[in-house]
Amino acid sequence: MAGNAIEIEGLRKTYRASGRSPGKEALKGVDLTIREGSIFGLLGPNGAGKSTLINILAGLVVKTAGKVTIWGFDQDRNPRQSRAAIGVMPQELNLDPFFPPRAALETQAGLYGVPKAQRRTDEILELIGLTDKAESYARSLSGGMRRRLLLGKALVHSPQILVLDEPTAGVDIELRTMLWQNVRRLNARGMTIILTTHYLEEAEEMCDEIAIINHGQVVAQDTTANLLSRLDAKTLVIEPMEATHPPPVPEGVIVETRAGGVLAFTYRTSVHSAEDILEAVRRAGMHIRDVKTEQADLEDVFLDLTRAG
Repeated sequence: MAGNAIEIEGLRKTYRASGRSPGKEALKGVDLTIREGSIFGLLGPNGAGKSTLINILAGLVVKTAGKVTIWGFDQDRNPRQSRAAIGVMPQELNLDPFFPPRAALETQAGLYGVPKAQRRTDEILELIGLTDKAESYARSLSGGMRRRLLLGKALVHSPQILVLDEPTAGVDIELRTMLWQNVRRLNARGMTIILTTHYLEEAEEMCDEIAIINHGQVVAQDTTANLLSRLDAKTLVIEPMEATHPPPVPEGVIVETRAGGVLAFTYRTSVHSAEDILEAVRRAGMHIRDVKTEQADLEDVFLDLTRAG
């Protein structure tokens, strides 16, 4: 496997026209490699092709063309093994309202062919914090508890890869914190995590590597640190001792006056340094009360790449 959990080559998916719905090419030759043991972010705007890609990995959608290898198993040659290597926590709350958590996990394990002696129902219930609700009907659980149960169902067959599709959409801070603690714990045990999210600060904090997909194509794939370095814009924010006009600055530096007379100097780190700005301030005789820096975040990179697409 050469250390790769998932390898995707030339993946295409075209939905045929039906009724009033026109045909659509959802994936246009996607190439993607996800390292074993990583936390990998799959980002993109609505309609970019993320859900189609995840559903193909999960075996729920049949691809039009291309090759998908999951944990060393070719999806076409070894569909059962490749499917068993991956667990998916879907975005939709698709639970039987009359099944308590314990029965739901046992049934899911049975569907995967996990022998009773090898099932980890109690362990999973403890992991997702539902031990005290093990015999309660799913319909009586809160939205957050139902989402925890979805995570548990994705883990019953001990997959090597876990896909989290918008796992924190609409959940409270407590559940979000618990979920990420569990994700880090699972990843520390060697599980590969694939995350889709619209909360870019989560991806920036959690992911080792990120791919951005737009219009059915991967427009970027790199480590999180390298993606952030693609935008070399930086802002030096200076609060003068007293209100003053912006000083003359080097060519290419943009000055903005903010509330309270604060001056924001935006520059490219590949062209200028903070010292260039500070030297201009000193030449103007300006006295500084406070200074701080602002850098681009993942949202800036995301918007820049998807806007270009």
